[in-house]
Amino acid sequence: MMISKKNSYFFGIIFIVFVAACTKGISKQARSQVTYTGDFSELQSNPDDHKDEVVLLGGKIIDTKANANSSEIVVLKLPLGGSDRPQVGDQSKGRFLIRSKQLLDPALYRKGMAITVVGRLVGNETRAIDEFKYNYPLIEPMEVKLWAENRYGGPSVHFGFGVLKSF
Repeated sequence: MMISKKNSYFFGIIFIVFVAACTKGISKQARSQVTYTGDFSELQSNPDDHKDEVVLLGGKIIDTKANANSSEIVVLKLPLGGSDRPQVGDQSKGRFLIRSKQLLDPALYRKGMAITVVGRLVGNETRAIDEFKYNYPLIEPMEVKLWAENRYGGPSVHFGFGVLKSF
């Protein structure tokens, strides 16, 4: 059976859609609730002006703590790429806190993992980073996406063929 050029384009498009669906980030429903799309530094400098705004942020987990009443994640803010996944690099814009009333298990939400959150800005907290006072925007999560580790530092899509051979 021969596959025509027209059919091969069709299957190619289906494949691309399938791959894109597999790397899905934040849901459309959560994304539609985002009300603040401005600069992160504005949230950090003037959190009271943006209180109760819904934000979409992501980055790399610095620390996670859980107690009987809540869980807290300290996140190094990174720019978001395709599918809302934080981009690896040295382009940090600061730090923020995610505080949830539900358990965010520190064994899963561990240091170095990539995370994306849609949540409500509920305030800020000033804490020390060594001897420097730092203002952390405080986010109450509505939806959290913890990204699978990418051990190779490259794209998370992999194509291969044969036994133990890939390109």
